Amino acid sequence: MNRILAVAAIGMLACLQGTASAGEPLPGPVVDAAWLASHLDQVRVLDVGSTPETFVRAPVYATPASEGARPLLEEAAGHLAGAVLVDPASLRVEREIDGRKVKAMLPTPEAFTALARSWGVQQGEPLVVVPLGASTADVDDATRLYWQFKVYGHDNIAILDGGLTGWLAEGRPWSIEAAVTPEAGNWQAGPLRVDLFAGMEAVEAALAASDVQLVDGRDMSQFYGLSRRSSVTAGGHLPGARALPPELVTRQVGGAARFLKAEEYRGVLQAQGISPEAASITYCNTGHLASGAWFVMHEIVGNPKVALYDGSMHEWTTAGRPVQSPLN
Repeated sequence: MNRILAVAAIGMLACLQGTASAGEPLPGPVVDAAWLASHLDQVRVLDVGSTPETFVRAPVYATPASEGARPLLEEAAGHLAGAVLVDPASLRVEREIDGRKVKAMLPTPEAFTALARSWGVQQGEPLVVVPLGASTADVDDATRLYWQFKVYGHDNIAILDGGLTGWLAEGRPWSIEAAVTPEAGNWQAGPLRVDLFAGMEAVEAALAASDVQLVDGRDMSQFYGLSRRSSVTAGGHLPGARALPPELVTRQVGGAARFLKAEEYRGVLQAQGISPEAASITYCNTGHLASGAWFVMHEIVGNPKVALYDGSMHEWTTAGRPVQSPLN
């Protein structure tokens, strides 16, 4: 029945989303499944958690143990009716900075405008980004896309708490209709918001002045230099940085990775030696996990003085800048 309802609705949703324009502001940076279910025809849903294969595959549920019980989700698949499939790999590009090639960077305004228009995005319309929602790592696919829209001036955007996994676990309708190419949107990237974006020179200035705290979004093994990704040429962290590892960004509830409340994040930040109010720059290896830390501090906690270092440890170590590690 869920599938029948979803498939029946998909034509109407596609039509509405294809002609959507600026709408009412979203209730906040995070929306729950109940809110989205009642506003699905008023927003554009961008699915960053599915692959072309899982987008059209039915989710797998266990047989309920008793009559009337909700089936237990075993494998998340399918999508929300009307969702636009977004390839996370398309979101970031290689850029040349000071003669060095830096991977996984923010696209130019022109390139990101073209991407957003290919998803059918209209200027000012409300967007809801849906990750897979199984772990912090895939939730950060959504926070990265969210940050890219924000850094280019689009504020009417939110993330579905729990993502597709949470949606399905609640027994909500799903579709396996093939992905369609939406009618081209008219969205236009605005000027880069320098209050949200940090380059290497901003990090160097922060280190010199000691007036901006640096927040590392990687796991503790990478933070201490016990392991490192191939994109990073030296193990350790930025001098003086504090850690906000992925396991502190979301928590598992009902099988889905969900955000904490603002006051809970404040306690977590303080326990990590991070001031919730201080000017900050988040970073990781290539700007992926850093977007989760940025989202927590800037959007949920509400600290307006938080920027994301896009080049992160990849650019920093490639340029031979200093790192700190107990192993050195």
